[in-house]
Amino acid sequence: MLNKNQIAQRIAKEVKNGQYINLGIGIPTLVANYIPDNIEVVLQSENGLLGIGPFPTEDKIDPDLINAGKQTITMVKGSALFSSAESFAMIRGGHVHLTILGAMEVSENGDIANWKIPGKMVKGMGGAMDLVASAENIIVAMQHCSKEGQSKLLKECTLPITGKRCVKKIVTDLAVLDVLPEGGFKLLERAPGVSVKEIQSKTEGKLVVDGEIPEMFF
Repeated sequence: MLNKNQIAQRIAKEVKNGQYINLGIGIPTLVANYIPDNIEVVLQSENGLLGIGPFPTEDKIDPDLINAGKQTITMVKGSALFSSAESFAMIRGGHVHLTILGAMEVSENGDIANWKIPGKMVKGMGGAMDLVASAENIIVAMQHCSKEGQSKLLKECTLPITGKRCVKKIVTDLAVLDVLPEGGFKLLERAPGVSVKEIQSKTEGKLVVDGEIPEMFF
């Protein structure tokens, strides 16, 4: 079973040279620390920053420099600051190649629910709806099950949906899965020490297992 940093490290293997990438709040922000040295990407934050670097060491913290999750960050050489209006123009204009988001639920059709739990106070949806409607590729970073042990990979989402049929790939603490165009989670890799049987027992939605499933690589 992976911890949050290992989930982020595995997702970093999915980024491609030259991509513009938006990192959502939570586990996705950790991906910035694991971008391979031989890959050049530009990380975008919807509060108005293009060119996010790794999280700062204590002596490099600038309280005025934050990402959309209010975490202090660094800027790389050539970074740009601008208004959130311009930032959302980038997103809605389809200029973000890859969006990495957290989720509370994902359905076997690729629907994502990640912004609201009924009865709990939220300040707003943030940029999630725009991001899932506009990015070329959506990867979800999430725990496979809730704290109560219930699967979060479902036949249908039970929470308010952020976007429909948009998720392409999921990396959880147990597995790497593709969302198939016809519906269903195709198991690609399993976390070290995790069996296919365990993943099957913890996935409510349709799970497609084709042949021998290798352990996850980093």
